[in-house]
Amino acid sequence: MTRDEAKEGARISLASAITRGADDPPLQLNFPQEYNAARHFIDRHIEEGRGKKTAYIDDRGSYTYAELAERVNRAGNMLKALGVESEQRVMLCLLDGIDLPALFWGAIKIGAVPVPISTLLKPADYDFMLRDSRARVLAVSSDILDRFEAILGDQPRLKAVLVAAPEAARGPRGYQSFAALCARASGDLESAATVLDDTAFWLYTSGSTGKPKAAVHLHGDLVHTAVLYGEKVLGLTGDDVMFSAAKLFFAYGLGNGMTFPLHAGATAVLMAERPTPEAVMRTLREHRPTIFYGVPTLYASILGNATLAGSPGSDRLRLCVSAGEPLPQSVGMRWVERFGVDILDGIGSTEMLHIFISNRPGEIRYGTTGQPVPGYDILLLDENGHGVNDGEIGDLWCRGPSASPAYWNNRAASLHTFVGPWVRTGDKFMRDTHGYYHYVGRADEMLKVGGIWVSPYEVESVLMVHPDVLQAAVVGAPDGDGLIKPKAFVVLKNDAQGSPELAEQLRLFVKERLAPYKYPRWIEFRTELPMTSTAKLQRYKLRAT
Repeated sequence: MTRDEAKEGARISLASAITRGADDPPLQLNFPQEYNAARHFIDRHIEEGRGKKTAYIDDRGSYTYAELAERVNRAGNMLKALGVESEQRVMLCLLDGIDLPALFWGAIKIGAVPVPISTLLKPADYDFMLRDSRARVLAVSSDILDRFEAILGDQPRLKAVLVAAPEAARGPRGYQSFAALCARASGDLESAATVLDDTAFWLYTSGSTGKPKAAVHLHGDLVHTAVLYGEKVLGLTGDDVMFSAAKLFFAYGLGNGMTFPLHAGATAVLMAERPTPEAVMRTLREHRPTIFYGVPTLYASILGNATLAGSPGSDRLRLCVSAGEPLPQSVGMRWVERFGVDILDGIGSTEMLHIFISNRPGEIRYGTTGQPVPGYDILLLDENGHGVNDGEIGDLWCRGPSASPAYWNNRAASLHTFVGPWVRTGDKFMRDTHGYYHYVGRADEMLKVGGIWVSPYEVESVLMVHPDVLQAAVVGAPDGDGLIKPKAFVVLKNDAQGSPELAEQLRLFVKERLAPYKYPRWIEFRTELPMTSTAKLQRYKLRAT
């Protein structure tokens, strides 16, 4: 869709967009139909002479592209020896380190389907995912094996459990050792005869609104995000060193730490530990990346951490990226003031695989999500499926070449989310007259106060400008008459103390900056907010309190 067409929003409907989509498909890169993603991201580097270049640095050491390729081949051969066949799932619950890309690409290379999952979930979540995915093999880091042990005895389709541990000669407590099995496997492996439209991997949604769903992704999806966003927006090259605090099991982190560097022939730094402000700043200093990928909560936490006030970051840093949640304007501007490097805010999703609207280097407007990434089309529609004008709020729909075709084993959710070539994101946005998109909130989180829509994000953004506030979340709560009004949950900075006086000060602070009906009637101080493992706020848990 062209810019002129976008300006005609009120005359565009979803029905006409779908009809036109058959003749005007989104941009597709030119790849042969017979295609295995592992050849592009792994084998190609050996053929093009990058075998001796460092591909990864993790907590245990560094690995060249040749060493990575051999590990991928050994992992693929090991899976074949365990009886894993084409299209069967291999679940990966691994801390960030070299074992995860080795198994991910090894599975893809043999035509199997890796399913990276969060390392921060509960046994019940893992039980659901193992049953839902029908995984034949589970690979799990030794540090989190205890969360699986109670559920592993009753998995009818699971045939093998591999434990990844540093230098492990055998698996703990009788489980098989990933390292030992790979050591015995061959380092040579031919890629399976897959095609662009074969299933390559799954990613479970983060569960910010309830039970997760597995978004299916194809072999051709990965390279599209690496080119359309990694190259065309970030300008990534083989000279870059990238560090993502967002983990590899997260769609955002998978691109940042896996497909983007491996497409560009660059180097990626992986960190197994939790991305606390202290750990992230230490990694920035020690490995001096040129690109850093974070989430808004982390950027705000680094800025609000008094012990890190004088701590330098990477002296080679040229660009920072943010996604997962909208980046408050105040956080972006304070980061530039502190470190002298811009943060590109954008929005992506598990269903779209990576960022599809983003700010650009040199064209940043803090407080906005930016403009569509090349190759992705955007619609803003009202409740009747008709386009809205600039300045009006609409539901965000997107189409592009990395879109998932469906959720696994969930027809109802698939029919709701995937409509022709378009994906219903569930987000509310407004486009300004300059073509920049402004996040308003999740469609199911908007509040109607006195008959007027209120965006929780707008109120949260104002609260976070206050010098004592680190994080804020706003939900709807009934007043004494049963009418919905905004309620704020606030996390304060290190030296601030919650009190009735501060709560009243915050209410007045919002009143002075927004329309009076938008201010939070109640303010509750918390030490932390409920987050998914991918750092997305779980407002539904706050609404339940």
